[in-house]
Amino acid sequence: MNTDPRDLAGRPVIVGAGIAGLMTALELAPEPVVLLSAAPLGGEASSPLAQGGLAAAVGSDDSPELHLADTLAAGDGLCDEAVVRRIVEAAPQAIERLERLGVGFDRAPDGSIALGLEAAHSRRRIVHAGGDATGRELVRALVAAVRRTPSITVLEGIAARRLIVEDGTIAGVLAADAEGAVTLATGRVVLATGGVGGLFRDTTNPLGCFGQGLALAARAGAELADLEFVQFHPTALDTPVRPMRLVSEAVRGEGAVLVDETGRRFLADLQGAELGTRDAVARGVFRHLGRGHKVFLDTRACLGSRFAARFPAIDAFCREAGIDPALDPIPVRPAAHYHMGGVAVDGEGRSTVPGLWACGEVASTGLHGANRLASNSLTEAVVAAGWVADGIRNAPSRHVAQAETAQAPVRPDASLVRGIVSQALGVLRDGDGLRQAAAALLPLATGAGADADPAAVGLVMAVAALGREESRGAHCRTDHPTRSGVARRSKLTLDAALQIAAELDFTPLARSA
Repeated sequence: MNTDPRDLAGRPVIVGAGIAGLMTALELAPEPVVLLSAAPLGGEASSPLAQGGLAAAVGSDDSPELHLADTLAAGDGLCDEAVVRRIVEAAPQAIERLERLGVGFDRAPDGSIALGLEAAHSRRRIVHAGGDATGRELVRALVAAVRRTPSITVLEGIAARRLIVEDGTIAGVLAADAEGAVTLATGRVVLATGGVGGLFRDTTNPLGCFGQGLALAARAGAELADLEFVQFHPTALDTPVRPMRLVSEAVRGEGAVLVDETGRRFLADLQGAELGTRDAVARGVFRHLGRGHKVFLDTRACLGSRFAARFPAIDAFCREAGIDPALDPIPVRPAAHYHMGGVAVDGEGRSTVPGLWACGEVASTGLHGANRLASNSLTEAVVAAGWVADGIRNAPSRHVAQAETAQAPVRPDASLVRGIVSQALGVLRDGDGLRQAAAALLPLATGAGADADPAAVGLVMAVAALGREESRGAHCRTDHPTRSGVARRSKLTLDAALQIAAELDFTPLARSA
């Protein structure tokens, strides 16, 4: 690290440089801030992989009220309606803000913004760029904007390992680079670290996205919410490549259908068919695979030779795998894609630990409920970045002394945890599997090895899933298949989860023949 950390003392520190982190830094300008990026800026985040786009009611036949209704329906009773309303009403202005920052959205022949359709949306409202390269275009434009903003100090190749907490309040960030540990003294930290897909074998997320921000927040004592709700995308390209390539929901929005090896459209009777909610489609695909079938996304009739022009990135990686979508059905399977749960935050992104905010996928704002509506996540990241910036500006200033740099924990590695989490917290769960996962994760989470932080995240997720004895949204318990009459969000701290796990009876439940 060439910059002296003492010169940066007191500045807000943003951990993570995907769309949520980049936008938060830009929204805070001209206040001096520090942006930590574990990889070169714009690399290794989930944001550049986003294909679909941003959901916003900008069409002449659309309205925030319709967007609100679709979001609440997908969230299966767990959305915070006030939060949803704030975000859907702000979404059109967010699109305008991104355009001013240099994002080039796709246009229709008449010059208006082109709008796509995705599952469970009642209108075409998906604003996209580069066909299926929206995330990449957003990151390109926002990185360029950050680079030209003098108030933003970017520290690349530096990863946060722990939050420093004094008297229950944030006092700094203990980080590490190639040369060793680094301490940044600050009373204001924003987590913008993305999701947990890297805890699963089948995932569309970079394998390094294992919930680092959740681990930082949890070990600092923050409350976490709804961690049991993991969204599995129904149509990831079924090849050995990891992370798995995503075949965007927008492809189904253009009329593609799911078929098996016999050509049968096996989800035709599902409500909404291929454009049903993601949880329902993912379960349908998962169960069909479990019966020994293969599953394909067939685009030949709806797109045919036009596929490459509409979805150039998907066409390219299909061809790398020897598949021509114009002529061949695309083999697919569900993969961990998005985490509805996260750090519990209020309307300005504040966590329960003073001085700690969260933005983007790592945060649980109440927008997504039990099942995220497609393309609401990028919209949330852009809108919520403004809330977080306002919260930081309104926070009382506090002097924080530069602490001695302690030894940073070892670089985390989710390899050992991945099999445990994949088995217990997949598309379908049950109590025995969740208890076994908690038993396996507990000693790892309380240890000091490279698997400690990934195991801690997996443990809290397993305990949350064990406590939700119902099936709702993306959380499907085969031993509790019905939905409870009362919708409740789950809240947990790491200490509470460790105590619950230590007291669990790991004896499998007896089942009748």
